[in-house]
Amino acid sequence: MRSNQVKSTLGSAPEPKTPRYNRRAAEAAALPPQQSAKETTKAISAPYQVTQQVGHLLRRAYQRHIALFQQGIPDSQLTMPQFVTLCAVGDLGSCSLNEIVAQTSIDQATIRGVVERLSSRELLAIAEHVSDKRKLSISLTPKGHQFLREMIAMAEGITEQTFGALNTAERVALVYLLEKMCASSDGEP
Repeated sequence: MRSNQVKSTLGSAPEPKTPRYNRRAAEAAALPPQQSAKETTKAISAPYQVTQQVGHLLRRAYQRHIALFQQGIPDSQLTMPQFVTLCAVGDLGSCSLNEIVAQTSIDQATIRGVVERLSSRELLAIAEHVSDKRKLSISLTPKGHQFLREMIAMAEGITEQTFGALNTAERVALVYLLEKMCASSDGEP
């Protein structure tokens, strides 16, 4: 069927009018008001610089912090996930693996190994949960309490080193922004 035959078969509905192209309106809608076309072209043509990306900078800052942690903590067996786990158990008191996972953001499979290693060093005690025999109850041992106190004193100095030359306002801003980024990844607004 030809297009004329299709039109006659369907009836003679008027063709919709195509809006006239307005170049200035299109350019104005496509550009932020403070940015010229020349600036936009320059920004688009600028090469992607991985060294200026937030993920790369966060990774470098984290690597620096881990290096400072490894240099500043005299216990060569203590890893950052183990320290974080000890801190979480210290804050929570007797708790389950799920509570430690929620507090530390360390996945379930990893936290099991971390807890087992800390238990083998007699820093954590593992017992059956009082009301639910399927769950484990994890707590600091007296040796774990003492060890954690000593490590926290050193960790505070490592945090100072990590902040480096940042002034008080920059430190507050950095922590605030990192918490906001973490909260948004947890599904919070």
